[in-house]
Amino acid sequence: MIVNWPQVLFNSVVTGSLYLIGAVGLTLTYGLSNFPNFAHAEFITLGAFISYGVAHQLELSLLPALIITFLITGAIGFLCYRGIFQPLARGGANMIHLMVASIALGFILRYSIGAAWSWKPLYFSNVWPLSSLWSHHDIGLLSITNLWLWLIFAAVALSVIMHLILVKTKIGKAIRATSSNPELALASGININRVIWLTWFIGAGLAAIAGIFRGADTQIWPMTGWDIILPVFAVAILGGIGNYYGSIAAAYIIGLAENIGVIALLAVGLSTEYRVGIAFLILIVTLIAKPQGLAMLFRKA
Repeated sequence: MIVNWPQVLFNSVVTGSLYLIGAVGLTLTYGLSNFPNFAHAEFITLGAFISYGVAHQLELSLLPALIITFLITGAIGFLCYRGIFQPLARGGANMIHLMVASIALGFILRYSIGAAWSWKPLYFSNVWPLSSLWSHHDIGLLSITNLWLWLIFAAVALSVIMHLILVKTKIGKAIRATSSNPELALASGININRVIWLTWFIGAGLAAIAGIFRGADTQIWPMTGWDIILPVFAVAILGGIGNYYGSIAAAYIIGLAENIGVIALLAVGLSTEYRVGIAFLILIVTLIAKPQGLAMLFRKA
């Protein structure tokens, strides 16, 4: 079997970029709220559907649809934390209770989305039929679409912006302090609740952006987010819970592992549907061997 390695590496960057955008919000909220939010999958799905609806009704292009969807889904994420998880935590709920509540919230959101938009697949190509997003370019051995370039650009821009926020701004330093030592942050006068509220807003908004790119590259249906939530969780765990910089490295490691794994699956005659097992395997090995993930290699953020 002849392997186009430049294409494999480029596809790994595309996959890693998607996982990075989807995982950043999850790893930050996980680090501050101390429980895995499985409803994050539905925030991804919600972003795809909201963007589809906004673009269809208002005839907006990709960039304004991204901004509006980020704000709407971010507000929904904030309200979910403020109205569900914060009261539960104040009432003495532990991590298991909060995790189960997030699963329940995910089911509610998923079936509400299905009831509102139906379970039939939708396609962004019907909203932007003449958009250059679907244009292909052949550069040497590489086959590239404008959508993939937009996705990589969004991931790079996100990485730079989040780095500047975490390092250069007061709110960024407050996020890092709260994630590292909540008691000390509280004693230092940091309003922990506001920090967590903002983090949930940003996390849900970024999940929505991941949903837009995932939906544009494949299809939109109520399971869009659930289809990629396992590798997103694998990124969060491999990168180290609450560690932003670790999640960047983890996203591209898992993206590379998945795409090389696809070649291995084809070589042994197995379906590429098993590629999800690669992220699952990485997640299990990380939990067994190095539960702290890549956090040891990166400054806590």
